[in-house]
Amino acid sequence: MFKIFLTIFLLASTQVIARDVTGTARVRDADTIVVAGVPVRLNGIDAPELGTRYGRDGKYFMERLLRGRNVTCELNGERTYDRWVGTCFIDLDGQWTDIGAVVISNGYALDCRRYSGGRYRSFEPAGARTRLSQAGYC
Repeated sequence: MFKIFLTIFLLASTQVIARDVTGTARVRDADTIVVAGVPVRLNGIDAPELGTRYGRDGKYFMERLLRGRNVTCELNGERTYDRWVGTCFIDLDGQWTDIGAVVISNGYALDCRRYSGGRYRSFEPAGARTRLSQAGYC
C-alpha cells in the first residue's frame, strides 16, 4: 500500500514540477532569471557571477535583451539551490529564440557541456574561452 501511495505522489509531483512558465522576467545574472515569480537557472550555460570581472556586463546585457518581452521557460524538473532549471525563449523578430544561445553568441556566457551536451558550443564567439573562465562543474 505504501508503494502505491509513494508512486502516485511522485507522479503527481512530477507533473507540478515539469511545466512551462511564461511572463516578464527579472534578471539576477546572465544565467538566472525570475519568470512569473519562478527563479529559473538557464540550462546548459555558464555565465560569470555578479562579483566577477564580466558578471555585471552579462546581467546588463540580459536586462536589455529581456526588457519589455515575454519569456517562456520549459522547466525540466531539476532544481539547483532555489532555482528550477529550464530552457527559456523570447520572441525575436517573430522567431522563438533560445535565450541561452543569445547570451553565449554575444560573449556573456559559455557552453556548459556537462548539462547542455555541447549544444551551445557552436554559438561561442572566438576568444570567449580565453576571456571568460569556465566553472569547474561544467
